[in-house]
Amino acid sequence: MTTASKLKQTLSSLKNARGTLRIYSTQTREEEGQKVFQEALETTGQVIDDLEKRLKEMELQEPQYEGN
Repeated sequence: MTTASKLKQTLSSLKNARGTLRIYSTQTREEEGQKVFQEALETTGQVIDDLEKRLKEMELQEPQYEGN
């Protein structure tokens, strides 16, 4: 498995986790719990953004990774 493939798999997993966090944040009634889930959502979103940027860089530097 190439580095790009692993990165894409990681991105997919993180996006699924973000979706789960969204569900939990809306289902949680406690204000503190909602706050924790919101912070986790923000952090996860930042990581996803950073990894997507890195993937784009990889695809520009190594055209064979594009679209795989």
